[in-house]
Amino acid sequence: MRKLDHNQALVLFSGGQDSSIALIWALDRFGAAETVGFDYGQRHAIELGARQSVRRELCARFADWKPKIGPDQMISAHGLKDIGETAMTADLDIVTGDDDLPTTFVPGRNLVFLSLAAAYAYRRGIGVLVAGMCETDFSGYPDCRETALNAQIEAIRLGMDCDIRLETPLMHISKAASWRLAEEVGGKDAVALINEHSHSCYRGVRVTRHEWGYGCGECPACELRAKGWRDYVHAASDTP
Repeated sequence: MRKLDHNQALVLFSGGQDSSIALIWALDRFGAAETVGFDYGQRHAIELGARQSVRRELCARFADWKPKIGPDQMISAHGLKDIGETAMTADLDIVTGDDDLPTTFVPGRNLVFLSLAAAYAYRRGIGVLVAGMCETDFSGYPDCRETALNAQIEAIRLGMDCDIRLETPLMHISKAASWRLAEEVGGKDAVALINEHSHSCYRGVRVTRHEWGYGCGECPACELRAKGWRDYVHAASDTP
């Protein structure tokens, strides 16, 4: 079995709230953290731009983390769009489909992302994948569940014959708790950075500024982010 470096992390980084918090979590815990993103034919490129904005601001504001932030790699995963359209890859309504899943669900997306990220990490000698998937507050995607991700990473370990690990620090906490985690790791400045520069809106709206960040305010991602922010602020105000 190939031994990889478990003091180095590769963060699956979309530029959204969850993956941005996962990135600062990794920077706090590992000697180095690289990032990888995926272009799968998203209906908007706003998130891809947010990736660079978050990385840039982290380097500018956190002197201790700047030397830890390694290279960023973008990998094409357009096959996911070629297989069929979803509300994440085409201008379709965001509703619940006949399969009781939201039309924003891209079948196999997280499983493909993990495989591609693991292959890249293998080449880089990186021993830990860090991802922001969560099954507490989520949009109903079955490939965000811990059981699915654990099964996939075990298949990857067997198929690549290596000791790669997967860390999902947000898996069992709410959106409000994830904001608290960001504050515990990086203080109020980290919270403000992620609030301002990360992007979660499915519709790619980055014109309207809300207290919780930019977005349309109506899609499921915005609703989850808004509720998490309100709960986080409310809990903070109740703390003596």
